[in-house]
Amino acid sequence: MTKKPGAIAAILPDLSPLRSSRDFRLLWVQGLVTTVGSFMAMIALPLQIKDLTGSPLAVGAMGLVELVPLVVFGLYGGALADAVDRRKVILLTEAGLGLLAAVLLMNALLPEPMLWPLYVVAGGVSALAGLQRPALDSLMARIVPHDQLTAAAALNAVRWQAGSIAGPSLAGVVVAYAGHATAYGLTILTFAVSVLLCTRLSAAPAAHDAEKPSLRGIAEGARYAWSRPVLLGTYAIDLAAMFFAFPNTIFPFLADELDAEWALGLMYAAGSVGSAVLALTSGWTSRVRRHGLFVVFGAAGWGLAITAAGWFANIWLVLVCLAFAGAGDMLSGLGRSTIWNQTIPEELRGRLAGIEVLSYSVGPQLGQVRAGAMAGWTGTRPAIWGGGLACVASVGLLAAVLPKLVTYDAATDEDARRRRAAKESAREAPREEPRDVTPAATP
Repeated sequence: MTKKPGAIAAILPDLSPLRSSRDFRLLWVQGLVTTVGSFMAMIALPLQIKDLTGSPLAVGAMGLVELVPLVVFGLYGGALADAVDRRKVILLTEAGLGLLAAVLLMNALLPEPMLWPLYVVAGGVSALAGLQRPALDSLMARIVPHDQLTAAAALNAVRWQAGSIAGPSLAGVVVAYAGHATAYGLTILTFAVSVLLCTRLSAAPAAHDAEKPSLRGIAEGARYAWSRPVLLGTYAIDLAAMFFAFPNTIFPFLADELDAEWALGLMYAAGSVGSAVLALTSGWTSRVRRHGLFVVFGAAGWGLAITAAGWFANIWLVLVCLAFAGAGDMLSGLGRSTIWNQTIPEELRGRLAGIEVLSYSVGPQLGQVRAGAMAGWTGTRPAIWGGGLACVASVGLLAAVLPKLVTYDAATDEDARRRRAAKESAREAPREEPRDVTPAATP
């Protein structure tokens, strides 16, 4: 009887970050609320473009509209996160996202909703997300102890997947029965709650010697990333996987082709179900040191599952494949997040987080364009399975070209050892010089 609880505990998520960090608890709850609202809008927006145009290319064009703001503001947001209070960045951008949701609501309430505001808002959301994510991501390494970073990544994944299951599923029902305006109204409500939670976060000021955001600072971060093959491998593999095998934008057309319009919300949520299952059984990942293998095998598994999803014509098999794809993406994501937080020095954390935003956001944006364009040329299902095969091939090639990612070991990697030592020193600093350390800097 004593072995069973131990076996269960070995696979359940490690809750240590929730117990040890008040700010992590606040961000976890805030993130859950805003994720549900964001997914409501993310599903309602392409559905509204589809309803207004009936064109896969018009839906896929969202990726182009979002790409430039994401690149520009993602890089600038990384430099900004190293130079100002990260809490303020998170709070102001969250409020801005709520205002953009209000624009969508007003447009949806018009007798004849206009198309161009949808693209304008999509670009604005991309810009604000680019500013916010480096501040949000770089905060994790500061508020969570070094040895709990994988556990924190898994808990964030549980939160994300819970929101990404509830959001799309709810959005599909809300749009079908209550319209786009109701979905946007619920989105505004979630952002209002999120802003209130963000006001309770501790201040997270920049270092005293931090430079102002500049092109030189951004270039310094890029040079550091380029000089680290392990980091480079995480960025490249994720970009390739998302570019070739991110078919979400053409799900409405796949649902039509499979005569399963009722399953559209389930298609958007299926990947999150698979991700959630893996995250909820992720206790074992805290004991793994070879996180580069997570990145490679997870991305390859994602590609194989997307290939199968495009090949099958049965909606239930498609949903199962999408769930497996989500599990693969989650495994890869845990590896990437852990490597980033274990190896990147604090003074470069924001700028590298900006590059991270590009690596896991630009790929899906370009993937939307690829999927929409290819679906218009070859058909919906070939666009999906063809992209999945290209994903698997590209991941294999990159793993061969960047072997240091495959052999990464958290116990022996020099950057990981330096970062661990720096964090241990920071933990002892408050007892030695309490007046020089802010509460937010204490893990």
